[in-house]
Amino acid sequence: MIRPKYFIIIIDIILVYLSFAGAFLLRFGSISGLDNVSFGGFFRFFCYLSVVIFSTYLFELYDWMKFSSRKFLVYRGALVSIFAFFLLSAVFYLFPSFQLGRGLLVISLTLLFLSQLGFRFLIRKFSRSAQFATKVMIIGAGDLAQRVADIVPEDHNVHSYVRFVSCTEKKPVVDPELIVGDIGDIDNLLHDYRPQKLVVALSERRGNLPLKEFMRSKLRGVEIVEATTYFEQEKGCLLIENMQPSAFVYTQGFRMTPFMRAYKRIYDIIFSTVGLCFAAPLFPILAVIITRDTPGPVFYKQLRVGENEVEYFVYKFRTMGLDAEQQTGAVWAQKDDPRVTRVGQFLRKTRLDEIPQLYNVLKGDMSFIGPRPERMAFVERLKETIPFYSTRHFVKPGVTGWAQVCYPYGASDEDALEKMRYDLFYIKNYSIFLDFRIIIDTIRVVLTGFGGR
Repeated sequence: MIRPKYFIIIIDIILVYLSFAGAFLLRFGSISGLDNVSFGGFFRFFCYLSVVIFSTYLFELYDWMKFSSRKFLVYRGALVSIFAFFLLSAVFYLFPSFQLGRGLLVISLTLLFLSQLGFRFLIRKFSRSAQFATKVMIIGAGDLAQRVADIVPEDHNVHSYVRFVSCTEKKPVVDPELIVGDIGDIDNLLHDYRPQKLVVALSERRGNLPLKEFMRSKLRGVEIVEATTYFEQEKGCLLIENMQPSAFVYTQGFRMTPFMRAYKRIYDIIFSTVGLCFAAPLFPILAVIITRDTPGPVFYKQLRVGENEVEYFVYKFRTMGLDAEQQTGAVWAQKDDPRVTRVGQFLRKTRLDEIPQLYNVLKGDMSFIGPRPERMAFVERLKETIPFYSTRHFVKPGVTGWAQVCYPYGASDEDALEKMRYDLFYIKNYSIFLDFRIIIDTIRVVLTGFGGR
């Protein structure tokens, strides 16, 4: 089954081409020269298409759950067109051979704005019908069942529901009014409620599951998943408290082959080299600003735990005063941390303080994408409280990563647990496509200042 996000992207690709054709028709009175741009000049059109799709993703117009707000759609749709215009203008300046006429560009982006907006209003309208409702039935009524219910997407559809099926005589943790029956009546319950998805959220499943009824329901089109799988699908992270060691051994994931390591190292070298070249003009400017704000060195180095729990020095622009941890020792960075300087607050918010870590990537201490490196004092403590914590050290730490773009800056052991869920998801599902998505999300995070401290 195709995910809504990918369906919207496919339609957007069609809309991009149609708006381009419409702009040609309005500008020149015919579309006879369109194939010279879209087919003969494939790379030119591909550049235009890539910028538009990237801009749309950047402003979250592929998250159909947010389409309930008209203001959101109009505002973000306008931002997409404006951002795409300036980004394409910059690309055309750098690569004149890709250039399109300014009038053609404005008309096509205007038509695209109107068509994207109209299409999303249609999704908004039809998503309220019963056919598009989210219907989830959860087998279980304990803590795990409630945990699953809390992450079911809220689509604001009156036909959507979450219902529970009890499997034991223990007092339920979930709302008793939402329990529709007992596991013995599952066949009738599935017939009456017709859920799209059945989530098995039981700590002990042996002897509790009616497998015949489940198989019959699956053959009728009901999707049946375990709670940990559902959590991974919806949240993009792992429910590590309910994972067994066998889940690491028998799954298709958690495999980093020599080929994967090789191409990851290649693009690490490329990204770090290009990044340092582009950032080089900023170094003297930031050096002057940092030293004028507070006395002390420009750069700050600190021991962090890397691959295979080997320590290395990570380099950053200094964002705190001298001897900031002399009295406190190693502590988490807090919101509105008094140790952070005025310039440091800006550097952290914009992530500019992370730029020197590209040198660590070039050296091979880090990867461009991976789990955030922590200090040994935190690692030793977290290994005792968080299941499978050492697993994150089987890969190199990264300048950015899945946890960094999905979860705010961690400032406690509880935050470390939440970020660990995302780190393990990344290690389990590693692919070059996931890395590409993280890079795009990192750009969005930097532009919005999400999670900086």
